[in-house]
Amino acid sequence: MNELDNIRLMHMLDAAREVIHFAEGRSKTDLKRDRMFALAAVKDIEIIGEAASRISEEVQQAYPQIPWADIIGMRNRLTHAYFDINLDIVWDTITANLPPLVAELEKILYPEGDES
Repeated sequence: MNELDNIRLMHMLDAAREVIHFAEGRSKTDLKRDRMFALAAVKDIEIIGEAASRISEEVQQAYPQIPWADIIGMRNRLTHAYFDINLDIVWDTITANLPPLVAELEKILYPEGDES
């Protein structure tokens, strides 16, 4: 894997971990009521999608278990339809989709299980 792909995968992992951390102990209602939380969550999901969109085709094909098109599509939706963001979908993304993505990215970036 080339260095740029590695860096972008790390950006995806960092942003996913961050938004999961932001959501710890919080609820979907918190996301809807706390504008700063919502903006931070949306921004991290956008970062994940932007980094994914710049991953080489070769790496995307090597890891088909990652839903590249869905991740990139979510980023495009959040960025271009900012006036019509469905926070229910954002919450579901954070709680249901990002934990498995983190696990897959960790397997790719740290195949031996060592993050050092």
